[in-house]
Amino acid sequence: MANVMQYRDWYFRGWRSRYGFRRSRNSDHTKPPILLIHGFGAAIDHWRGNIPALAENHTVYAIDLLGFGNSEKPPTRYSIHMWVEQVFQFWQKFIKVPMVIIGNSIGSLVAAIAASHHPEIASSVVVISLPDIAAFNDMVPKALQPIERTVKAIVSAVLVKPLFHLIRQPFTIRLVLKGIVYCDRRRVDNELVEIIAKPARDRQAAEAFLRLNRSINQPNYSPSLTQALEQLQAPLLILWGSSDRLIPPSEGKRLVKYAPNATLMYLEGMGHCAHDDNPERVNHEILTWLT
Repeated sequence: MANVMQYRDWYFRGWRSRYGFRRSRNSDHTKPPILLIHGFGAAIDHWRGNIPALAENHTVYAIDLLGFGNSEKPPTRYSIHMWVEQVFQFWQKFIKVPMVIIGNSIGSLVAAIAASHHPEIASSVVVISLPDIAAFNDMVPKALQPIERTVKAIVSAVLVKPLFHLIRQPFTIRLVLKGIVYCDRRRVDNELVEIIAKPARDRQAAEAFLRLNRSINQPNYSPSLTQALEQLQAPLLILWGSSDRLIPPSEGKRLVKYAPNATLMYLEGMGHCAHDDNPERVNHEILTWLT
């Protein structure tokens, strides 16, 4: 892959965080900058098929969320709150004007919450397969939630690290991407597998993975997505692969009702990572919507 980004490090809460940027090829300063936020287990380069097209007329930034990619993987308590603060501080330091925030999966949840809690940062928001983690947790009856969290904590402590050493293997990554995540299996190439596998080889990765799994089961892991959507001032585009096997596409129809200025679009024959499953189509829909 051609090196489409320039990469730099900055420090968030004292931890090293990786970001990339690519200046717009055209000098139209009326076009807002774009910030890309990856999903769980991914990294900046997962936007490999999107950055060149988006950077034709927009300066594009992308970040590795703390705990992922080439950012540091500290043994801390991870949460959507923390990543929202990382996005906000990044915007304050490097961008400072309203931007288009585009996220996939957990990155789309961070994008929506950040734009809602800090309206000054967002001119518009694009989310691709938006998970409502609080809604998933609420499906467990309240009386059983403490028991469920205890069981998950025990399982996590015993199994997650050994399991991590299995799932970070390239053959496992390839199997999961082809079998569950992607519709176009041709996109699951050596480059993609390395994008996922390389950060998992970091010395701190196993402990961070354990902390991430432990955190996601906590009741205060994420602010309310539905409340954030109700308060969101920026226009919102919800993109959803019609063949998403990780989050039911029907979630899009439920969530769009909460956002007063939202558009929902289903992408036929695409999976959970539609932006990399069919980047040409996704780039076209985003750029058309932005104009």
